[in-house]
Amino acid sequence: MDKTPNPRRTKEKVDADFLVIGSGIAGLSFALKVADHGTVALVTKKQAVESNTNLAQGGIASVFGTTDSFDLHIRDTLEAGAGLCHPHVVAKVVKEGPKRIRELMALGVAFSLEEDRKRGRGSRVRRSFHLGQEGGHSRKRIVHAHDMTGREVERVLVDRIRRHPNIRLYENHIAVDLITVSTRMTRGLITTTHEDFCCGAYVLDRESAVVKTFSAKVTVLATGGAGKVYLYTSNPDIATGDGIAMGYRAGATVANLEFVQFHPTCLFHPEAKNFLISEAVRGEGGVIIDASGRAFMGDYDPKKDLACRDVVARAIDTELKKSGRECVFLDISHKSADFIQKRFPNIYRKCLEFGIDMTREPIPVVPAAHYMCGGIVTDMHGRTDIRRLYAIGETACTGLHGANRLASNSLLEALVYGHAASRQALREQKALAGEPLPSVPSWDPLGTTDSDERIVVSQNWDEIRRLMWNYVGIVRSDKRLARAKRRIELIAGEIQEYYWDFKVDADLIELRNIAMVAELIIKSALHRKESRGLHYNIAYPFRDDKRWKKDTLLRRPFLG
Repeated sequence: MDKTPNPRRTKEKVDADFLVIGSGIAGLSFALKVADHGTVALVTKKQAVESNTNLAQGGIASVFGTTDSFDLHIRDTLEAGAGLCHPHVVAKVVKEGPKRIRELMALGVAFSLEEDRKRGRGSRVRRSFHLGQEGGHSRKRIVHAHDMTGREVERVLVDRIRRHPNIRLYENHIAVDLITVSTRMTRGLITTTHEDFCCGAYVLDRESAVVKTFSAKVTVLATGGAGKVYLYTSNPDIATGDGIAMGYRAGATVANLEFVQFHPTCLFHPEAKNFLISEAVRGEGGVIIDASGRAFMGDYDPKKDLACRDVVARAIDTELKKSGRECVFLDISHKSADFIQKRFPNIYRKCLEFGIDMTREPIPVVPAAHYMCGGIVTDMHGRTDIRRLYAIGETACTGLHGANRLASNSLLEALVYGHAASRQALREQKALAGEPLPSVPSWDPLGTTDSDERIVVSQNWDEIRRLMWNYVGIVRSDKRLARAKRRIELIAGEIQEYYWDFKVDADLIELRNIAMVAELIIKSALHRKESRGLHYNIAYPFRDDKRWKKDTLLRRPFLG
């Protein structure tokens, strides 16, 4: 049964110059920068503020300290990326960082400031950024708004979005698939399909249950990460890899999906869903200890608790396997209560909700899936290899993060590439001036029925997340990966059959996407026969630069 669009259905159609799918820092900043030059449709699957950006506690890495430099930030990023960062991308992002952060300040973002200590007698009091330090950074360079940086940035950007006359915000809308115009090319006896350009997306209105057709001259995927592919994650429920899955289905190249970053310290409590204990806690002197109070990170890395996330997460995983315990602990109680409450007010309040006073006792923590270093391959302007389709933020693979993201480089990348993509998209819009939007057929649900077997969705959702946690987690093996591959192929087949038989809803769309992203992660992990950065395989425990110092690229085979 072919769920092809039906030209007769034209009621639910939205036209815009720019279609932005996702409302994190990348999508919001892009939308604001193009809105003065054209109409923007901004689609977000729940409320606009629900994003990974909103949960980002630590801050934005950028060079402002007097003892810091671009070269040092570049060096730290390259070292964390374990040989797979693209140096020209790293240099671009690092050097543009201060300007992008000052733009946020001009918009009204209230970053934490402090008085300059060095000033002449009689001079005016000057205030500069209060800079934090996190794992992998050789200097203090984390610009933050206490421990709620993402929330503060999101607050300001969403407010601006809501007030802009050229931006229409579609909350509680979830994208189903991209719309591409294809051309068939025949060479000899071989016919292939080439995705010529993207012209919008089919989007489900969750309230009306109607799939709308969004047409646009430029489409931007800014849907965030894929943490919900795993059983335990710091990500919100919306992080189901939608952009990566949609881009891949449309024919875009994806890269480096084996490099999934597990944050070392998520709060361990049965009621503390997804709550992250920021790396900044360790940056301010927090120490990871076991149940007996032993600080063990010195056994794994000379940087101890300020080692990169991949090292810390594997160390905790190893200690938990050795001890059989369910968690380790993060202790900053040696600092004054006043300092802790002022520096980490949100974390302090959240821990108190669960009966944990971090000023007096250590915080129970475990690793959890946190950030996808791979994604849809883009150029320096955020363009994918499908014309008029851009990807920015965690959805994209720009070459910045390599095999392991340096802490707080994610919001920085989103800002820099949101800006770069907006400049290029405006050039593209100018080149397309006067060209009408292509005629796009509407969604056709013909032949589908309402599902009476919801257990299929919930069962497969749970099974995917458990098999990914158990077989494709912090430490991997060929045997576990092979088992995961066999099982995900069976599950994907079940989901595909279910998808074509029943009317789409948000749960089915997300299930289809996490299954696809899980399969791509497994394929990528099986392909890489070494251990590098966030990918650790016990069968190949060492890094092999001779054969594997390269990106893992995947592209959907063309059909027919």
